[in-house]
Amino acid sequence: MLMKLTPEAINSVIRMALAEDAPWGDLTSQSIIPASTRITAQLVAREDGVLSGEDVFRAAMSLTNPAIETEFLLHDAEPFTKGALLANIQGPAQSVLQAERVALNFTQRMSGIATLTAKYVAEAAGTKARIVDTRKTTPGLRLIERYAVRCGGGHNHRFSLSDAVMVKDNHLALIGAHGGEAVTAALRAMRASLPHTTHIEVEVDRIDQIDAVLAANVDTILLDNFTTPQLREGVQQIAGRALVEASGGITLERIREIASTGVDIISIGALTQNVRSIDLGLDIQSSI
Repeated sequence: MLMKLTPEAINSVIRMALAEDAPWGDLTSQSIIPASTRITAQLVAREDGVLSGEDVFRAAMSLTNPAIETEFLLHDAEPFTKGALLANIQGPAQSVLQAERVALNFTQRMSGIATLTAKYVAEAAGTKARIVDTRKTTPGLRLIERYAVRCGGGHNHRFSLSDAVMVKDNHLALIGAHGGEAVTAALRAMRASLPHTTHIEVEVDRIDQIDAVLAANVDTILLDNFTTPQLREGVQQIAGRALVEASGGITLERIREIASTGVDIISIGALTQNVRSIDLGLDIQSSI
């Protein structure tokens, strides 16, 4: 399920962040800068990257004060180089300074996710493998972080536990299905109880588990922490009877060889979990 980053969703997150950062206003700016002062400022890249967070940045400014005007010169999913001018901002000085940190925090992190994702996507270019994220997202920020993955050219996995079935070893262990026919029977019974539109994915961590899962006619088989030769063997064994997902231990250095095994999907928690924010700066140009 593709969850869109709507204005309502953005505003909800931004209002919470603004209330956290300035619950009673910006004491410093209000104490030292006259309320009548207006400024122009620029959002500038301090390093190369891929932009994500245009609407989020704008919302942080406008929800602080509707009088702030923000014009982006580059847009989400577009690459930029160090020193690039990304946006012009104009408005009341007190309000721009109050919104600055929240606006930057979100845009820097989102651009970091987009930039890292783009590197993985580039490494898998020319293969059929789709680079996807996981549920390893910051609580409350999943919509925003997964949008950033899409800006980097990646795709999203299931949005939540409610969107699709993903059976892991713990699920099977808890119902006493430890292998072979017991696994097949449990998966078939589950399939019979679900709507026909429900996607079913099953995780395996050994080659010898694949046949029992295939016998249940599942939609996707996740090969967890397989070596490259094991992934290739797993793809050959599944032989197109289900989508094949690789996950676990995925690094940028390995992505090319993993993609070359013929897997359909490569899921990477690091896209949202281990990301480094891109360095962006808000430079004041003049007061009006």
